[in-house]
Amino acid sequence: MQAFTFNALPGRIVFGPGRSTELADEARRLNLRQILVLSTPNQRLLAEAIAQQLGTLAVGVHAEAVMHVPDTVATAATERARSLAADGIVAIGGGSTIGLGKAIALATGLPVIAIPTTYAGSEMTPIWGITRNGIKTTGRDARVLPKTVIYDAELTLQLPAAISATSGLNAIAHCVEGLYSQDANPVASLMAAEGIRALAQALPVIVAQPHDADARSLALYGAWLSGTVLGMVGMALHHKLCHTLGGSFNLPHAEVHTVMIPQVAAFNSAAAPEAMARIAAALGSAQAASGLYDLVVRLQAPHSLSALGMREQDLDKAADLATRNPYYNPRAVTRDNVRDLLQAAYEGKRPA
Repeated sequence: MQAFTFNALPGRIVFGPGRSTELADEARRLNLRQILVLSTPNQRLLAEAIAQQLGTLAVGVHAEAVMHVPDTVATAATERARSLAADGIVAIGGGSTIGLGKAIALATGLPVIAIPTTYAGSEMTPIWGITRNGIKTTGRDARVLPKTVIYDAELTLQLPAAISATSGLNAIAHCVEGLYSQDANPVASLMAAEGIRALAQALPVIVAQPHDADARSLALYGAWLSGTVLGMVGMALHHKLCHTLGGSFNLPHAEVHTVMIPQVAAFNSAAAPEAMARIAAALGSAQAASGLYDLVVRLQAPHSLSALGMREQDLDKAADLATRNPYYNPRAVTRDNVRDLLQAAYEGKRPA
């Protein structure tokens, strides 16, 4: 067996329909008494309901989270937390809101309770990301890892089918890269394969029947696994490209992951055959890359960068930015082969 290093991340998981009603108890368990609740503008009503549920433990709602955590947004939220003398954060929503909670934690050390309402998996990682001047910077810091994560499928029943699909495919991307990570280990690989299986089973049901509570719970289970994988092992080319395309060209985060993961799997296929075999098996398909692409199409999700508003004339700049700094990938990365990869993703070609 190949040698490996395994780092288990701390954290408490509260999982099950209706369990968000236990939030106040979880806050008291962490000795929190002055909590700022975060959300996006679109989820303000949900955030206000959560604040009402917390009662006197809540000191305010800050519904200003946006995609890619711009530094100005992070600074304003941090100042709001300090002005209210908050001693903790509740982030309810998707990756944008949880990312904003992490930015506050990075600056202040305040503990975060995450209540994810999408399937991105950010809540399970110590990874933060902030965008400054069109460049998204990411890092790892134990301070930003949420202390408690509450998974409540009832809060996801109103999540539109299209967003559910791309959010779940984003989670699958974490599992795919976890299987060929430089830091891969047997436990993370088991979780990654199971995460792909759970999400690939749940997402088609959710798209067809958005209020299916069992499918929603299965998707949250897959999201928990995918986020755990993302938090335990390093990622590779796919995540580098997605951060570049999102941060520098302001493309939607989950949709970029959706478009890119079949193409990057095809790119890495020959260099990571064991990982590709496990991905294909989890999908129930003959091959990993084509199976991922077919799942994207089945879910009626976008499968080309052009559909996301990427301009073909910007592909050269994207290739330059993505290859500026070296990073691990199972297949050697060059500016030219990344440019070819981006072209395939721009056109939305089905991998052979």
